Amino acid sequence: MDTAYVPAFAALAGSAIGGLTSFASAWLTQQHQDRAKRLSGEKASRQNLYKQFIDEALKLYADALVHDQAEVSALVSVYALISRMRVVSSSAVIEKAEAVVHLIIDTYFAPNRDFSELRQLLNSHAFNPSRSFSEECRAELQTLNDR
Repeated sequence: MDTAYVPAFAALAGSAIGGLTSFASAWLTQQHQDRAKRLSGEKASRQNLYKQFIDEALKLYADALVHDQAEVSALVSVYALISRMRVVSSSAVIEKAEAVVHLIIDTYFAPNRDFSELRQLLNSHAFNPSRSFSEECRAELQTLNDR
């Protein structure tokens, strides 16, 4: 082989390797950005779902403290949110959500509370039935960040 061709082939090989490296770098960067965007969207979706559940559940709990009759459509709404959670959430989150609903239903069967009893509940922190649910949700959302 002619020695004049060696530098030409070396330059050609260097260009090909540089181009492949640039392509691989761009592809990996795009994959990482797509994954980060997908995880961010998934996290935002779960946060919204958990927020809706907490809002609905606490309204129902407050209603259960002062009424004997449950509003069935509101209970169905909460169960619908749990069903949506079953698609995306861990079993631990589902268990905590179901525990909140069971507490709400049990509260409807308990005697109604008056205003002074509500104050005692607020002071004893028993008024927040969604606390363990919220903590479990936070832990699950943190695992999404760690991925």
